[in-house]
Amino acid sequence: MDHRLAFHDVIPHHHRYLRKTDLESFEHTYKAEITSVYKLTEHENLYRVRIMDSEDRRHFSFQPGQFIMLELPGIGEGPFGISSSPSNHEDIELCIRTVGNLTGVLARAGRGTRVGLRGPFGTSFPMARMHGGNVLLIAGGLGLAPLRSPIAYVQEHRSQFDQVDIIYGTKEPSQLLFTYQYAMWKKDDLGLHVIVEKPDPSWTGAVGLITKVVEDVVAGHDALFIEKTHAIVCGPPIMFKFVCDLLSKKGLPMHKMFVSLERRMHCGMGKCCRCNVGSTYTCLKGPVFDFWTVMNLKEAI
Repeated sequence: MDHRLAFHDVIPHHHRYLRKTDLESFEHTYKAEITSVYKLTEHENLYRVRIMDSEDRRHFSFQPGQFIMLELPGIGEGPFGISSSPSNHEDIELCIRTVGNLTGVLARAGRGTRVGLRGPFGTSFPMARMHGGNVLLIAGGLGLAPLRSPIAYVQEHRSQFDQVDIIYGTKEPSQLLFTYQYAMWKKDDLGLHVIVEKPDPSWTGAVGLITKVVEDVVAGHDALFIEKTHAIVCGPPIMFKFVCDLLSKKGLPMHKMFVSLERRMHCGMGKCCRCNVGSTYTCLKGPVFDFWTVMNLKEAI
């Protein structure tokens, strides 16, 4: 069975402004397979997926913040943010939480499972615009998954940035993602600040809300720090307001903060209308927005 959608099925009338390259992404499904599954927590797995055709694999490229549509034939398709380095042309990494039918089947899938990929889709974090300055990489819960791609970009272009701080918070220590990479991030001269809300007996780190760490990190730098800073914030939309409002009070302009509305992604092409916020289709205009734009999107957060 051919699971690719016909051209007239995927491009409704309000998409006439899309570029030819966008249309090709909507149409084309890459044949791929899962090369490994790594259990991160009780509910999250890291999947490595490889496009099977070597030429397709070589030409597939994406930017930090973009997402793909992953299809399990006979089960369904869903949008997932890419959680790997944009320079890696071998495996695409996806951190996926088990929450429904598609992800439930994926959780039982193993190495060699065949899948379909479409994309990449969406806007990305403007990493080049941040060259020469400081970067705050802030994540709450599963938000570390989409943040991992810009982290990798910073690692690979470390000389292009000044001070870089990763600030990460979860409810409990058992929910922390990618713990095996923390030492490597520190080794690459990235500041790492982790906080949990509900510690267990073994936890020796900071306790409280992520805004506490954000405030402490900003206060720990000199007065000129915020003038040369951009921020990327990923996590529950409710977190955006508290974190970004705090950064605004510290003097960081809204247009220098970037958030991902990845959780609003659905069909990837704006056809189902489930991604819309007012008149804006986040599948097409996002998922990455600056905070000024988000604050002017009714019901975005």
